[in-house]
Amino acid sequence: MIESGGDQERATPVPSTPPPAPSASKSRETPGTPGTPGTSGTSETTESRSGSTAPSDSVPAEVPPATDGPRRDRYVDWLRALSLIVVVVWHWAFTILQWGPDGPSPTSPLGFTSGLWILTWLLQVLPLFFYVGGYVHLLSWNRACERGVGIGTFVWRRIRSLAIPALALAGTWIVFGVIVTWAFGIEWMGRVVLLVISPLWFIGVYLVLIALLPISLWLHRHYDVLALIWLAGAALVVDVLRLRYGYEAVGWLNMIIVWGLAHQAGFFYDRVVALPRRFDVAILWTGLFALFGLVYSGIYPGSMVGVPGDKLSNMAPPTFVIVALLIFQIGLVEVLRPSMERLLVRPRWQRVNETVNRFALPLFLFHTTGMAIWVALTWWLVGSGPGERVRLDLFWWLERPLAIAGALICTLPVIMLFGRQWTARRR
Repeated sequence: MIESGGDQERATPVPSTPPPAPSASKSRETPGTPGTPGTSGTSETTESRSGSTAPSDSVPAEVPPATDGPRRDRYVDWLRALSLIVVVVWHWAFTILQWGPDGPSPTSPLGFTSGLWILTWLLQVLPLFFYVGGYVHLLSWNRACERGVGIGTFVWRRIRSLAIPALALAGTWIVFGVIVTWAFGIEWMGRVVLLVISPLWFIGVYLVLIALLPISLWLHRHYDVLALIWLAGAALVVDVLRLRYGYEAVGWLNMIIVWGLAHQAGFFYDRVVALPRRFDVAILWTGLFALFGLVYSGIYPGSMVGVPGDKLSNMAPPTFVIVALLIFQIGLVEVLRPSMERLLVRPRWQRVNETVNRFALPLFLFHTTGMAIWVALTWWLVGSGPGERVRLDLFWWLERPLAIAGALICTLPVIMLFGRQWTARRR
């Protein structure tokens, strides 16, 4: 996901008997038995869904099975790139900047439009981002084991590959802000810098989860699904301590617990893929009912992103509601899998998928830089920044494609200058 697309390759176990013929459906004769997830007397394996076979519990998480060649899961490529693109487009289209004496302050149409928060159940895709990221890390670690790479080296390489560009971007903006403030006396420049680099927060969380990979893999190998239960329980306990007993600071533990749960759930991706299709629908409805119950309990807000004026945010820090959102989104992507896999084998869709994956990470890293350039240009040319009006009239909504297109046009040159190492075609 954050890593380069080449990391996401699958090692297919060598079958002891000829595999069954692939089927277009997801159904199997019987689900896996409790003691042996991902294995059962079935007429169809994961091969019929995603071009690979789910790993068995008889193989430790850190030791990959014998392989007969890597295969790519195009759907995983699509999901990890799409999750970043959705975040980018959301920021471009729905960030409203209000300019005051202290500089810009952001808000969104969620604070002014009744019922719009329901869209965040689909468009808040960070749970999916961490879920797919956990899966990619497990696959990459299996491949590293085949090459004889140790866990320390593996973790350090992945931290370095992500931390260096993120720190370079943040450092550049901080230096730029200091220079502008000193040279022109613009006191609110610090707020501008903070707005531009603030979306990088989750990369910091992602780096922490990479650093914790040795523990995550150990928990997965020794305790399997129990690790997910413990993490979910810990997230709920944190919410109780925070919301019932007023220990606000404790809530920030969920930055690691909740996102760590989503990342840990990615280790079970192959098993979820191998489940019969009726289980996909069951997972979707379980998450949806959990979301409904938690939101309408009156304890949690309905929006999955922060809304100015709300007494509580489900994201800063994340609440147990995000766990329900994760379950719902896992079910949703599995329900959609057969249709998407049929599309992604078509040549045109393959080209789209490959292009989106090449540009997803640099687009995310630089999208707020491009947006800042677009806002500054618009402010300079017409005297007011786009989105300055809080009143969401028809004209504001008609402007949204222009807001996206303008920010994109301003972001692409930045990518060409500083992000070419990611956008180069893989050979």
